[in-house]
Parts: sequence; C-alpha cells; structure tokens
Amino acid sequence: MSYLLTNQETECLSFRLLMKEDAQTWLPFFEDKVILTYFGIDPNLPQKELCDNWFKKVFHRYENNLGALNAIILKETGELIGQSGLLIQTVDGVERLEVGYSLSPKYRGKGYGTEAATKCKDYAFENDLASELISIIHIDNLASENVAKKNGMSLESILDYEGMPAKIYSIKK
Repeated sequence: MSYLLTNQETECLSFRLLMKEDAQTWLPFFEDKVILTYFGIDPNLPQKELCDNWFKKVFHRYENNLGALNAIILKETGELIGQSGLLIQTVDGVERLEVGYSLSPKYRGKGYGTEAATKCKDYAFENDLASELISIIHIDNLASENVAKKNGMSLESILDYEGMPAKIYSIKK
C-alpha cells in the first residue's frame, strides 16, 4: 500500500517524491528557530546538518513504506515550496495516519498548506488508506492549527508527543 501522493495535483500544486537535490532548496526552512521548535528540532545545530537529518528521515520512510512527505511544487513556477504527505505515526502506542505539511518561509500564509493538506486528506479517504486521520501540531503552532481546522479536523487531545507539547487534531472519513 502506498501512502505517497506521487503525481497528484491540486489547482496550484503538484506532488512528487523528494530528491537529494532538493535539500539545497529546503535549507531556508531551517532558518526560522521558532518553526524548528514546532518540529521538535534543536535550533542550535547547523542548518546543513538539520537538513541532512530531515532528508534521511524522509528517505527512510520511503524505503520502509512508512508514508512520507512529498515535494510540493508550485505549478505556476515549478518551484519546490514545501513538503506534505501522509505519515504513519505512533501516538500513545497506537499506529495512526497523519497529514503532515511544512512550507518554505516565503510561501507561508498563502493557502498552500491548506491546499496540500486537503489533498492529502482526500487522497487518503478516497483510497481507503485510513478511516481516520490526524495532524500532530506543536501546542504553540497556531498557523498549522488553522490549517488542520480548515481541513475539517477537530481538536482530539493535548499530550506530550516525543517530548513536545502537542495538540492532536483528527477527522473521521
């Protein structure tokens, strides 16, 4: 079963697998120290090391069919503007399917996160990948919380997720 949205499209976006060459384009994501804390990432590590670790995790997920982030490409320009996808996560000992999303700094606040997240939700439900989806969001990440709400999700719980205070948003099919 593939959780990847390879070759899927929305009005403004297309999805493809991330490639090693995308790492250089993704470096600016690691400049925002606040955003890094939202992802449970140590903001004191060098940007290149953070980016390399991020991509290693993505490729590990690809190789082990654990769901993963896809590159989000702005169709109008062909630019990599973010990453979004369906990820298998374990929350309180239960395996669940998460809608994940992150955008490069200059593309935040333009609706692309919501467009990508909605496509992930629709794809998962249309392909019977899960009967319920979640988004795991740092308790202070109001922008991602708004994306989850616009994606039809409701607050399910607040908990410690891998050492990070998090809100779990969910939606049933």
